[in-house]
Amino acid sequence: MPRSAPVVSLGIGDQEEIQGWLSAHGTPQQVALRGRIVLAAAEGLSDSAIARQLQVNRHTVILWRQRFLQEGKESLWEVAPGRGRKPTYGPEKIQAVVKATLQSKPKGMTQWSCRSMAKNQGLSKSTVNNIWHSYNLKPHRVKTFKLSRDPKFLEKLTDVVGLYLNPPEKALVLCVDEKSQIQALDRTQPGLPMKKGRCGTMTHDYKRHGTTTLFAALEVLQGRVIGECYERHRHQEFLKFLRRLEEEFPGDVPLHLVMDNYGTRHPRFVSHFVPTSSSWLNLIERWFAELTSKRVRRGSFFSVDDLKSAIRDFLNAWNEEPKPFVWTATVESIQAKLSRCRQTLEQIQPGCTKPRTRKRGESAV
Repeated sequence: MPRSAPVVSLGIGDQEEIQGWLSAHGTPQQVALRGRIVLAAAEGLSDSAIARQLQVNRHTVILWRQRFLQEGKESLWEVAPGRGRKPTYGPEKIQAVVKATLQSKPKGMTQWSCRSMAKNQGLSKSTVNNIWHSYNLKPHRVKTFKLSRDPKFLEKLTDVVGLYLNPPEKALVLCVDEKSQIQALDRTQPGLPMKKGRCGTMTHDYKRHGTTTLFAALEVLQGRVIGECYERHRHQEFLKFLRRLEEEFPGDVPLHLVMDNYGTRHPRFVSHFVPTSSSWLNLIERWFAELTSKRVRRGSFFSVDDLKSAIRDFLNAWNEEPKPFVWTATVESIQAKLSRCRQTLEQIQPGCTKPRTRKRGESAV
């Protein structure tokens, strides 16, 4: 008489979790097969019926039914010792590549490439590339940064972040800044359009036709932007722009302005200054990045008026469907990240992160 298979019972939570594994794109096929076996066993199917349904060996069904009953659903992800392809290089060789990447440089160069590291370590370039990919190492890339040495950094950071996360009632928050010296560049030859198999092209050289300065204010709640181009960026132009803001937002509602270093004593405007070297804290900078990448950088302008017209077109298109930039970082999370950066920099160059003291007679920034 054939022996009956042990009963597999699944809770609703376990069943939903295994179903999620099956629908996920990153789940290995062997794990998905084991999950289907367990789900079928929980429905009361026999081992032979499951084997026919999934087109696998009956002993495979028996194995994973028993292992699930003994070790639970986490056992479906385990690989038995001795199974699978053996690694070509051991952990010592991999750590040697990682250590060389992080702590050394090739002779006469600033960073490693796959080929130079492969030659140095006696590996293939594809092996080095796989190691870098698994450890998320990118020697060919570099990002710019600058830590603020503002003596009132924490005070200003708390003020601006608190304004973003807990805006005042019956008031508007505006992020104000200027993008100066926007160049009206005209390429020396017409670019080739994009087509299948080839990206668009543009000449590397250009002709300058003048510059303009854009003053802009981002209304944080709705994402609407008010902008105006001027020939210069003096305090006179800034005052003109403030008068423009007062016209755009009529009434007596207070306007809280997040700014770099401008100031005003207008009764409606409440100034909030970002710390020195911390323009990333001003949300209007994100909109400036959108303007640069989507309209200015790849444009070709025959005059300053042409550039101003392009900026106005982008501004009008943005305000048709404004997208607010949502701030989520807290003061504590920013402080923790900056603290790690300062510790690393202090190890490299002691004293480089101390607050800068102003010299006698020097004005505050």
